[in-house]
Amino acid sequence: VTISLSHPVACETYESSRELGGFILVDRLTRNTVGAGLVTEIRAGHGNVYWHKLDVDKQARSVMKGQKPCVLWFTGLSGAGKSTIANLVEKRLHAQGRHTMVLDGDNVRHGLNRDLGFTEADRVENIRRVAEVAKLFVESGLIVLVSFISPYRAERMLAREAVEDGEFLEIYVDTPVEECRRRDPKGLYERAYAGQLRNFTGVDAPYEEPEDPEIRLKTLEGTPEELAEQVAEILRQRGIAG
Repeated sequence: VTISLSHPVACETYESSRELGGFILVDRLTRNTVGAGLVTEIRAGHGNVYWHKLDVDKQARSVMKGQKPCVLWFTGLSGAGKSTIANLVEKRLHAQGRHTMVLDGDNVRHGLNRDLGFTEADRVENIRRVAEVAKLFVESGLIVLVSFISPYRAERMLAREAVEDGEFLEIYVDTPVEECRRRDPKGLYERAYAGQLRNFTGVDAPYEEPEDPEIRLKTLEGTPEELAEQVAEILRQRGIAG
């Protein structure tokens, strides 16, 4: 197994140091130990790469656009209504003269993530890449609307930590799986239950519901337009959009 870390960690191979060559993996939410391993090889991935400071920064770009950049992260099951609501929210923001960008799960898989499948590892990499792209858009001063199933809490947490405090709003599009299966706009649930699709979230792959999202949209209690207005109202309250 190859493990890539976001921060340097002091370590040695287990062969040369039992103290620095062994490690455990801890679930960040439950604090439970979920794995253990031995270091057999160390590769310095970015030893000759340095951060280049630029004079035009996020604040300068935000001031020019007259808005507060942030990530609106829509998560939920396939067929929950994420893309529909995100599209309606962006239309409202665009009408206000806000500068926005939508990153939609299906659309991104046509280009940036076209090499990824739907295994657990590919899903994690899918979200990692999109989180980095969302961060770049925030640095450019944009309001970014991300519409991804993003089934794992840990990956959504990493996406949150990619930007500064207050710049990430998790929006849970809360639709029961039975309703998603009834809607099935792309015929994916039918294919999944027929065994034609593997690793499909809500059928044979898990979805970990957000525990404390900034916004929870219960789609059985309102139309997409009403739910989009709920999001717009919270953005007004937070000073993100007028």
